[in-house]
Amino acid sequence: MIYLDYSATSPLLPCAKKAMITAMDLVGNPSALHTPGHLAMNKIEEAREEIAKLIGAKPEEILFTSGGSESNNTVTNIFAGEKVAVSAIEHPSLLESARLRCETTILPVDDTGMVHTIFSSDLRNNNNRQSETRPSLVSIMLANNEIGTINDIKKLAAEAHAAGALFHTDATQALGKIAIDVKELDVDYMTLSSHKIGGPVGIGALYIKQGAKFKPFIVGGHQERSRRAGTYQTVNIAGFGAAARYTRKQNLPNIYLKKIMPLRNQLAAEILKKVPYSSVNTPLKKNGASLLALPNILNCSFEAAEGESIQLYLDAEGDIITSTGSACASGDGKPSHVIMATKNDAEVAHSSVRFSFGPESSKEDIDAVMNYLPNIVKRLQGISTLTAGKIRKEDSYYGK
Repeated sequence: MIYLDYSATSPLLPCAKKAMITAMDLVGNPSALHTPGHLAMNKIEEAREEIAKLIGAKPEEILFTSGGSESNNTVTNIFAGEKVAVSAIEHPSLLESARLRCETTILPVDDTGMVHTIFSSDLRNNNNRQSETRPSLVSIMLANNEIGTINDIKKLAAEAHAAGALFHTDATQALGKIAIDVKELDVDYMTLSSHKIGGPVGIGALYIKQGAKFKPFIVGGHQERSRRAGTYQTVNIAGFGAAARYTRKQNLPNIYLKKIMPLRNQLAAEILKKVPYSSVNTPLKKNGASLLALPNILNCSFEAAEGESIQLYLDAEGDIITSTGSACASGDGKPSHVIMATKNDAEVAHSSVRFSFGPESSKEDIDAVMNYLPNIVKRLQGISTLTAGKIRKEDSYYGK
C-alpha cells in the first residue's frame, strides 16, 4: 500500500502503541485517591507535559478533549451568543459550530487561502466608536487541512488583540509539520489532535492561555480542573503523549522540511508535466524565508476528471491511498468549501485530489502515483461530459 493520506490520519507510531499497551495495565480511575488512581494520573500528567513542551506551553494550559472537533466546539461554546470572526477555510467543526452558536462573520481569503487582514481600517482606527461591531473572538487556522496554506498567525493575532478580541487557531494539521510556539504566536486558544502526529484516534487537546476566558463544553464532573467532565482516557492520553515526545525528540518539522517537501514538490512538477489539464491548488513557493504551505500537502485539480473517481481508481488499481479533501466532509457531494473560497470554481473543487505525505514517504511512492495517475485521469477525461470548450477530444493526448 502506498499511503499518501497522512492529513486524514497518520499511522500509529510504535512508541505510541507501546505506551498505550503499558497504560492498559493501569486499572485505577485517575480521579481516585488510591495508589492505582495516582499511577494512572501520573501517566496523564506526563503526557500533558510532553504536549505542552511540543508547543511551548505550560502543562496547566493543556486541556484534554476527544479530538480536534471537540476542541473547536469548546472554543465556540465559550463565545456562544457573541460576535466572532472566522476564516472561510476553517474546518467544518469550527465553521458549523460558530454559525450555530455565535453571530459569525466570515473572513475572506485570497486565491492561495491566505487571510490578509481581520478588520477594516475604520474599525482599527476607531475601536471605541465602533466597538459594537468588533468580534469577541477571531479564529483562523494555522495551516489549512486541504491545500496546506500557512497563515501569518502572529500578525493576525496581534491585529485581533489590538482591537480587543481574543484569538484562536486550529493547529491540527500544522502540529509536527512545522515548529509551533504558542508564546511566539501569542494566541489565546489552540486546537490540537493526536492522530495527526501518529498518536491514537479519539484524543486531542486545547491550549488555553493562562487567564483566557473559558467555559466548559462538557459539564458534570471535576476532571481537568473542572474544565471538562468525563473519566480520563488514560490509554489514549498516554499514546498522545508518546507521539508528542517522539515528534519533539526526532525534530519531525525538520524532517518534513528537508526530506518530505522535496518529494511533494517533485510530485507536483511531474503531475504538471505529464498530466494535461492539471493544476496545483497548494501554494508551493516561499514568501522570503517563510513557507506558504505545509511541506507535506499537495492539492491538485484535473480538469474534467472527478476527484473522487481518481481517488477510487488509484486505490483499486494501484493500492494508492489519497483523499479529495477533508475526511470529515467526505461523501457529502458538495464541492470543497476551501477550493470554492480560493478559486470560486465548482469544477476545480470537484476535480481536486489531495496527496499528503508522512515521514515514511519515499520517491518510490511518487513513482507509483505517476505509474497510474496519468492514465486514470486520461480515461476519466475521455468519458467526461464536462469537456465542452475546455478539453479538445481531438488532441493527440486522447488519440493515443
